[in-house]
Amino acid sequence: MRKLLFILCCIPLLAVAQEKGIQFEHQTTWEKVKAKAKAENKHIFVDCFTTWCGPCKYMSSTIFPQEKVGDFFNAHFVNLKIQMDQTKEDSEDVKSWYEEAKRFASDYAVRAYPTFLIFNPEGELVHRIIGGGEADMFIAKAKEGLNPETQYVTTVKRFEQHPDDAGIAKKTAQVALASYDNKLANRAIERYIGLAGAEELLTAENIRLLIQGASSSKSAAYQIIRDNRSRVDELLREKKQSANDVLSSVLANEFVGPKIRNKEKDLDFAALQATFEKEHPYVDMAPILTHAKAQYYFVQKNWPAFKDAVNEMIATNNKNISPTSLNSFAWSVFENCDDPACVQAALTWSKKSLEAGEQPAFLDTYANLLYKSGDKDNAIIWQEKALEKAVDAEKSAYAATLEKMKKGEPTW
Repeated sequence: MRKLLFILCCIPLLAVAQEKGIQFEHQTTWEKVKAKAKAENKHIFVDCFTTWCGPCKYMSSTIFPQEKVGDFFNAHFVNLKIQMDQTKEDSEDVKSWYEEAKRFASDYAVRAYPTFLIFNPEGELVHRIIGGGEADMFIAKAKEGLNPETQYVTTVKRFEQHPDDAGIAKKTAQVALASYDNKLANRAIERYIGLAGAEELLTAENIRLLIQGASSSKSAAYQIIRDNRSRVDELLREKKQSANDVLSSVLANEFVGPKIRNKEKDLDFAALQATFEKEHPYVDMAPILTHAKAQYYFVQKNWPAFKDAVNEMIATNNKNISPTSLNSFAWSVFENCDDPACVQAALTWSKKSLEAGEQPAFLDTYANLLYKSGDKDNAIIWQEKALEKAVDAEKSAYAATLEKMKKGEPTW
């Protein structure tokens, strides 16, 4: 009997020993987590996630359970998950963190998901990681949070303490951009430009930093690009970009984007074009304004005008419109517009999106548009192609659409 009891007692221990992946704390509080980290002299790793975030789910289901990920994080961190949204299905444990989750969002500027925060053993924030990644890359990012030379918060402190150090300003800009802290990045880039000079930024190594710093038409980075367009064109040639692409994007974001987001009525694009020609004659705004016009009419849900705007965009900027964009435009019309002219235009866009390859989602869009146009027989043929090429996770949805087509039922 004693031997049997010994065996039964060992079973839970064996189960724990065989557990792989990151071991997260449960049924705890922030104070207890900090106390444990201090006692074990470990940093704290906090996964700030939401239930609706796809990348968050991927990290939890695919990355965190991996043995090498668990070995690293369990050795160096006390690990914690905080759900940042609230749902009807939340457990009592999740509910007990509601107020703490709000505090984390406020105190640590958690605005994108997933956000991963790293605290030192004293409970002080030292690093932040925005977005997930594959195992090895994610471990490498977490290692940066253990090293004072690469920690986000430590880098920011050095930036504030050494206002005359160009190297620190550049490093801060790079770290801030990686952490999606655009406000700090812009400050650091402006300082770097002031300390290092324009010539230092007009290099292959720093051109991306210069472009990132062009946050407005009044920024120093924008003015350098404006005054050195030929040099910028040379540096961006391999990326098939130009100074005009950068400058026009900045102007559009600054002066057109807010009008679209605010849903201004009767936006006059001809007047906007005339204003840009007068105030910024060095920039060709026509290509980006055609994109903006399509976006504007999409927001306004004016589908006939959206159709005309997309056709204008294709006619004037054909090579720079991706198959994904064409498919997106076509699907928007399929879902929202019954006008025959709009549907026929969307069919043209959809067919063009297939020229680069018959992706299942693009085939599905084309089939649905054929069906909506009244061409049932060809719609079924193309939907069968989509079903054949679809991955397993998509097959049921495509099969359901195919069945509706065969029965003559609406698919929209």
